[in-house]
Parts: sequence; C-alpha cells; structure tokens
Amino acid sequence: MGIRAYRPYTPSTRQHTVSDFAEITTSEPEKTLVTHKHRHKGRNNRGVVTCRHRGGGHKRLYRIIDFRRDKLNIPAKVVTVEYDPNRNARISLLHYQDGEKRYILHPVGLTVGTTVISGPDSPIEIGNALPLGNMPLGTNVHNVELTPGRGAQIVRAAGATAQVMAKEGNFVTLRLPSGEVRLIRRECYATIGQVGNVDARNISLGKAGRKRWKGRRPEVRGSVMNPVDHPHGGGEGRAPIGRSGPVTPWGKPALGYKTRKKNKPSNALIVRRRRKSSKRGKGGRQT
Repeated sequence: MGIRAYRPYTPSTRQHTVSDFAEITTSEPEKTLVTHKHRHKGRNNRGVVTCRHRGGGHKRLYRIIDFRRDKLNIPAKVVTVEYDPNRNARISLLHYQDGEKRYILHPVGLTVGTTVISGPDSPIEIGNALPLGNMPLGTNVHNVELTPGRGAQIVRAAGATAQVMAKEGNFVTLRLPSGEVRLIRRECYATIGQVGNVDARNISLGKAGRKRWKGRRPEVRGSVMNPVDHPHGGGEGRAPIGRSGPVTPWGKPALGYKTRKKNKPSNALIVRRRRKSSKRGKGGRQT
C-alpha cells in the first residue's frame, strides 16, 4: 500500500492524504456476504446518548468476515482483495473447493490466486490458520482467538501483528502489538502474517468534514466550556484546570488514570503489562 498526497489547491487539500488503493482488485462486494447493520449513533436502547461524538456519516453495508476460520482442511483460493468501510484493514474473498465463499482479513503478502487453508496441520504460510500450539516460536500472527471456538477478538487492526514467544503446558505466550505479553490457550486459532494496509496510521484526514463522513461528530475542550458543563470550564480568559489533575465531564480522573478492575480474572494471564503512555503533569492547563 502507498499514500497519495494532494496538491494544496485548497486549505483542506494541503494536508489531505489518501491510500492509493493499489492492492484493491474490485470495487463491488460479494452480494451474499453483505448485510445491513443498524448504526447506534452512540445511543442506548432508550435513545439516550451514552457515547458522545457519534452520529451521521456515510451509509455502509456490513461485510460478514470469517473470524473463526472453522472451515478445516478445505483449501480456498484468494479471488479478490477489497476495501471494507467498516475497518481500516483490507479484506480478501476466498472461494473454497466445495463452493462456499467467505471473507477474511487480508494479510501482507497474500496475493490473488494464492491458496490458503485452515486446520491443525496446515503449513506455516501467510494466510493459513492453525492453533497457536502448532506454530513454531517467533511466528508472526494476527486474528487471534481468546477463547477456543469463539472467533478472533484481538490483533485485527491494519498493520497489527503478534509474535509467539514461548509454549508451556496448555498455554502459549504471545507478545501483542501494545507490548503486552499474555498467555493464551494453545487451542486458540490464529492466522499467520501481519494484517495488511500497514500505512493506514499515516493517513492525514486533512479536514473536519472527512471525520464527519466516518460518523464522528466534533469534540469540544472542557476548558472552553462553562462551569455548568465541565469541571475545567469557567474563569476569565485562559484559566488553568483548578484541580490536582484533569478530570472527565463527570469528575472522574482522566489522562493516565487506570480504570482496569483490580480483580479481573484475566489478570492472571498477563505476564507483562502493555507499554505505559507518557505521563502528564498535574494541575496544568488542558490542551
């Protein structure tokens, strides 16, 4: 994948970059694998906004992705590489020998015409899926299950990859993209390779409207609100927070405050925590 920049004809095109979509082979999805999906727009079942800054955006059809890879020992041929509006990764259409069609996440290096297969004895090749316990140490994987048979839940974003570090007993040690080292059961399936569209993180939207196309509404800093709207609000001119540290609109500590439960069952499976974010000084002005 490459990134294409625009000439600065207008202020919005000055920083505007897009993918060159060089790997895309078709613009029409497989009709049998798309469905309508209700967009919640940040509302709950009563219509109350529970997640701010969501709403609007372009209409989408949801592509049904095979995260389980449970069609075992049946070869499939990669027919297309397609754009998916619901994720930043690309997807590939597989045609199985028995006639079934499925979408999978497109890994780096998987080309049209390649044959992939899923199963415990699958060869160690890009796009093949097999249990973590059957992979050699050092293998890069994505689309990783946390519970056997449930389907992949982690390492699914564009450019993401995890590495098999060790095996012991019923567990495999995996280093995740965040830097966290975690134990996962050896029966869990994963796909070999790195998720494609690696340069997705380097794309600059260039203008606010492009964010609205994605269904994201504007955010407003608390420091420019009134005291009734946010704890950071009020004051004459640019005022400091006035507290020991930044807080959310509801008064909870923000920007670095850890919210993970102390007694979460999966704590026992974490060997090393993920990389810590940069610390922010307390009592400073919110930027």
